[in-house]
Amino acid sequence: MRNRLVVMLCALALAPVSYAQNASDIASVQSGHDCEGCNLFQAELSYRDLEKVNLSGSRLRQADLSLSTMNDANFRAANLSVANLFAGRFTSADFRDADLSQSNMVGAYFGSADFHGAKLAGANVSGAEMATAKGLTQAQLDQACGDEATELPEGLRIPSCRKLLRR
Repeated sequence: MRNRLVVMLCALALAPVSYAQNASDIASVQSGHDCEGCNLFQAELSYRDLEKVNLSGSRLRQADLSLSTMNDANFRAANLSVANLFAGRFTSADFRDADLSQSNMVGAYFGSADFHGAKLAGANVSGAEMATAKGLTQAQLDQACGDEATELPEGLRIPSCRKLLRR
């Protein structure tokens, strides 16, 4: 019996960490508080005014940030994969080393936002305003898609989402 108990305790100690969202952290962010490294999985943050909020290193996978204003927000090294940033305002936001893979960035404003090292694989930036964004590279954009309304820094281009859909 004792050996079984030891085996069960060892198994629990080695079990993977839970990735469930943290409701109290989400409520705190909805109220405008910083939350570095928090689990905000599928957080509902749409239509919020959260300027200068610090969410660096947080898990915002599948979060809804649509139509929000998050100017000067810190998303450094955050996981925003499959997140909805539709028509949000992210002036001077820090997306350095963030994962924006498969995110919906359609119609969002990213004036002076920093994208150094950000992952954009599968992201849709159709109609996004990124002309003054910093740190964007052609290699990043080649993994994303957009349209003729996407505004990019001079010399950069983006594959058409329509062409990708036809494949």
